Amino acid sequence: MKMALLVLLTFLIAPQIGWITDFETAEKVAVEKHQLILLNFSGSDWCGPCIRLRNEILDSKPFTDFAYSSLVLVNADFPRSNKNKLSKEQVKQNEALADKYNPKGKFPFTLLLDAKGNVLKEWDGLPTVSPTQFTQQAKDIFDANR
Repeated sequence: MKMALLVLLTFLIAPQIGWITDFETAEKVAVEKHQLILLNFSGSDWCGPCIRLRNEILDSKPFTDFAYSSLVLVNADFPRSNKNKLSKEQVKQNEALADKYNPKGKFPFTLLLDAKGNVLKEWDGLPTVSPTQFTQQAKDIFDANR
């Protein structure tokens, strides 16, 4: 019951398309809902390609339509502006994710993971495909891992 409430509150508080910031919660939701995890490393207030990725692909209708039913979306953000400063706990969690999944510190860097955190696909930088093509790549991997 506590887990269900935590998941519900996380999604109610999260930004408009269901992005969350707690990877442990993402893994639990992915297991419960038989979904994959899309982990996006971004510099939301300083990285131009990160902002474009979010605006042009990750917030696109083709992607969000697919993501709602198939993905748990996790944002590991590394903002620089004081007005966007993260809590110490969130910074620690994002740094731990970066140590494990993005040790070279690439931005943007996006991964598709299974519910156990195993890497299924990586996108290094801003993908040079349309939102529909990006979505199809993710969908093909999702379908292959059902």
